[in-house]
Amino acid sequence: MTQKAIYPGTFDPFTNGHLDVLERALNIFEEVVVVIAENSQKNTLFSVDEREGMIREVVRDFQGVGVEVLHDGLLADYARQQGARAIVRGVRQVKDFEYEFQMSLLNRHLYPEVTTVFLMPNVKYTYVASSIIREVAMLGGDVSKFVHPSVLEMLHRKLDESQQKKK
Repeated sequence: MTQKAIYPGTFDPFTNGHLDVLERALNIFEEVVVVIAENSQKNTLFSVDEREGMIREVVRDFQGVGVEVLHDGLLADYARQQGARAIVRGVRQVKDFEYEFQMSLLNRHLYPEVTTVFLMPNVKYTYVASSIIREVAMLGGDVSKFVHPSVLEMLHRKLDESQQKKK
């Protein structure tokens, strides 16, 4: 049986920290599906379709990686439907762990066969969050060390479009 894990997140945008966690997960699991959550509580810069395309481009040469969108429903139900044995979560700091720990206990209650695996990214990405990348980029800062070149291009294009709409 293939050891399958899912790696859920908003990924707005997909950062090198996300990629680092994905690569670490691939060292443990034969298959990892990046699951883009369509979270109505977050105000995203990129649409779900844009994020899906972005991630597909970044991982196109990876073996054992899938990309899917979770439009609605519970993550635990999705994991069960997919036959996933694990949910991968990146944890950068203690604050992340507290929230993720609560979610892992809830997911275990809803789907007892699933295990949440917490992975820390490389130390150079511990302070990298999508929201910070968006903000720095919006203010004209260089984020090229924190995102894949194709993501950087999409980010610049999106911000240019946003500036054009304001004029």
